[in-house]
Amino acid sequence: MPVHTENHDRVQALRFDRPESLNAFDAQHYGLLADALLAADADDGVGVIVLTGTGRAFSAGADLKALQTGGHDVGAQFTRMLDAFAIDKPVLAAVNGLAVGIGTTMLLHCDVVLADPAARFRTPFAALGTTPEAGSSYLLAERTNAQFANLMLIAGEWIDAETAQRNGLVARVSAPGQVLAEALAMAAQISQWPPVALAATKRLAAHGRLEASRVARDLEMQEATRVGTGGLSTFFSS
Repeated sequence: MPVHTENHDRVQALRFDRPESLNAFDAQHYGLLADALLAADADDGVGVIVLTGTGRAFSAGADLKALQTGGHDVGAQFTRMLDAFAIDKPVLAAVNGLAVGIGTTMLLHCDVVLADPAARFRTPFAALGTTPEAGSSYLLAERTNAQFANLMLIAGEWIDAETAQRNGLVARVSAPGQVLAEALAMAAQISQWPPVALAATKRLAAHGRLEASRVARDLEMQEATRVGTGGLSTFFSS
């Protein structure tokens, strides 16, 4: 199973486990993550969810080879995965390594992001001949600032963990090799809070941002279709 479930009392860790592909995503894996998030949300024994990756990457983004050879439902599964992040339970991310494309834009839908000092982030959409995804055209600047968002989305620069924390993309940088342990410890503490209060707090914190994100995603798909250069746009507008 490319998305492994690991239970730690009331915390459930979802681990991307395709290290040979740097945990890249195709249509199947978008669907698997959506299923895992929704299943955890429906499980009364789970209070908090933690996302992480196996190996040297959190996720290297879209699996372009797989998307080119099949997976016509990738757009639907991609959208379904993003919508699944709107669940009531808190979702933490433990970024253990490289986070590229969806590996970074996914983080904008998480409630708290922790990173290993070796983590690096990049959103090279323009360089690939396509447009931002997952509402990142709005969410990245909303979480960080406009100049930093342009540095990532337009310039496509690599961002190290310290810079990501300084600009608000990451909440905290862990001790080396301890990002998952620190995320699990934080999640264990949060999981002790009353579930109804947690869900209400998450809804309030996300108020307005969810709708703005959906509007941004619609605009991104329109622009991706218009750009139509044969890059990633063809998959996310299908």
